[in-house]
Amino acid sequence: MKTNCSECEAELASQLVCEACGTLQACEQSPTPFEAMGLEPSQALDLGALKKRLLQLSRAMHPDFFGNSDETTRQLAIDNTAELNYAFELLSDDMARADWLVRSLDGPKESDERQMPQAFLMEVMEWNELLEEAREAAPGSPEQAAAVQLGSTLEDERKVIMQAVAAALTPLPSAGDATLTDIRKQMNAVRYVDRALHQLSELAVRAN
Repeated sequence: MKTNCSECEAELASQLVCEACGTLQACEQSPTPFEAMGLEPSQALDLGALKKRLLQLSRAMHPDFFGNSDETTRQLAIDNTAELNYAFELLSDDMARADWLVRSLDGPKESDERQMPQAFLMEVMEWNELLEEAREAAPGSPEQAAAVQLGSTLEDERKVIMQAVAAALTPLPSAGDATLTDIRKQMNAVRYVDRALHQLSELAVRAN
């Protein structure tokens, strides 16, 4: 990772552009999302501050500002802007951000660890029954009303689990730490919740 601007030698925050002199930085390899945004790796990010950071960097490297530059510079502006937008998209998603951090710390991928926390499994069985009943129920039925309540329950559950994930990633564990497996299991629970919420949303659309 570069630490200084290729033009003015100022210390770099973002690996994509020097905010001191405005020089676009050519990266030998794609920076991490955090390096692109000029942020320290962390699960605890403020979305408002992240949007402000995106705007600051977008202004510095937008391709329109380099319209009269040589072809190499124009292409670099396009490429670096794409890297910036990708970084923002990933970091603004709490699950994508947690997934990136766990993998970057040599934790298990979703394909390697598919289990959910044991205490969560009993609730999953109950929720699956409610989902199945809601699929087969007529609009306006008690089962449909129960599905609406289930959606509220799942949204609250998601918040609780993601708070636990954020706490477990603050400060970041060391690479390969055993807690990363527990974090992955919690994230698997969130993925179940997200799928269930999506199914409930589809049911609500059909009911209307």
